[in-house]
Amino acid sequence: MTLIDEVVKEVNTVMGMVKPEQIDQAEKVITKDKRIFILGAGRSGLMAKGFAMRLMHIGYTVFVIGETITPSIQSGDVLVSVSGSGKTGSVLEPTEKAKTDGVAIVAVTSNGDSPLGKLGDATIVVPGATKGGDGVKSIQLLSTLFDQSVHITLDVLCLQLSRRDHVSNDAAKATHSNME
Repeated sequence: MTLIDEVVKEVNTVMGMVKPEQIDQAEKVITKDKRIFILGAGRSGLMAKGFAMRLMHIGYTVFVIGETITPSIQSGDVLVSVSGSGKTGSVLEPTEKAKTDGVAIVAVTSNGDSPLGKLGDATIVVPGATKGGDGVKSIQLLSTLFDQSVHITLDVLCLQLSRRDHVSNDAAKATHSNME
C-alpha cells in the first residue's frame, strides 16, 4: 500500500464517521439573511478561511475574525468556529463571548464533548486525529487528518447550501476572482 493509499484510507475512515444530520443541522443555522463569521487558528483556521471563500462564492455575507476589514459580531449573526481539540483558547474564548451575546454558533471539532462542541447550536464532529491525540489515529503529522477532513466536510456543507439556495456552478463562478 502506498502512502497515498494510506492517507486516502484514513480520510475515508473519518468521512464515514461524519454524521450527515450534523451537517444538516449546520445548514439550518447558516442562512443568507444572516452575516456569517468564521474563526479558527493555525491550519484549522486556513480550512475555515477556505470555507469563508466558498460561502462568498455562493452569495453569503461572510467575514473572517481577525481580518482588518471584519466588523464586530452582533446578536443575530452566525459564528462558525473550528478547533480540532475544541479547547483552543483563541477560538474558544471569542466563541463563548459570542454565544453570550446572542450569536448562533456552528462548532466544528473532533470532540463533540469538548468545550467548543458543547457551545454549538449545531456541532459537526469530524473525528480526525488532532495534535492532542483525539480522533481516528493517523500516520500523518499533527492535525493533518482533522484538517483534511474538515476541508471536505465544510465543502459538503457548502454544496448543500448551494443546492438549497439554488446557486449553480455558473453563478458561483461569476463571483470567483478573475485575477488568477
